[in-house]
Amino acid sequence: MILRANDVSLEGRLNSLSLALEPGRITAICGPNGAGKSSLLQCLAGLLRPDTGSVALDGAELQEVHPRERAKAIGYLPQDGEVAWDVAVRTLVALGRLPHRDRGTAQVDGALAALDLIALADRPVSRLSGGEKARVLLARVLAGAPRWILADEPLAALDLAHQLSLLAHLRHAADAGVGVVLVLHDLALAMNHADRVVVLDRGTKAADSAPEEALSAAIIQQVWGVPARWLGEPGARALVAGRPPA
Repeated sequence: MILRANDVSLEGRLNSLSLALEPGRITAICGPNGAGKSSLLQCLAGLLRPDTGSVALDGAELQEVHPRERAKAIGYLPQDGEVAWDVAVRTLVALGRLPHRDRGTAQVDGALAALDLIALADRPVSRLSGGEKARVLLARVLAGAPRWILADEPLAALDLAHQLSLLAHLRHAADAGVGVVLVLHDLALAMNHADRVVVLDRGTKAADSAPEEALSAAIIQQVWGVPARWLGEPGARALVAGRPPA
């Protein structure tokens, strides 16, 4: 099931951007503030209609797919998720099953376990920390068992252990055939965990390839305006930004 953007433009945000995303891979979308990352993700999720161009899921234009079928296929996690009601964690996670019109107990329990939330299942959402809430909102997406997971900065509020645990779970999902697309500001996480990196710069693609090429020192200098170099071995690289001491 290919998720494809065809010459997508949004005034002031995206400029004739095209890309085809394949299931079974983790794709990271990176770029400076205002590069168009969140706008692109919302277009891919069907939440924003492009001014020109289109987004297609398996050849069907996304805006023409029934909303319930679209919600079953694509799970979207916004950067700043809000919860309107102070419900228990389990109740909130179970809302991910709404497009399927079932309780999906096994899927809900699996999502709670995957994000280390079993002990918090009966706690009201208002009593969660920021990091705990971020995990609950992602668990809601996972409970829907979507074929695509689109997440905007899902690691930003998590501590190191939960970041690595979540990335391991997303890798497992990708290995099982799910398409995973993550907006990431942390270039080291993108370098070490993504299969593909799309770098945006002022609404256009500056790079789109394997992490080692898309996040080369030359691209980082060009897009972010920062001299940088990578240290370490593949899969465990650290980014050193800024000029070395004289």
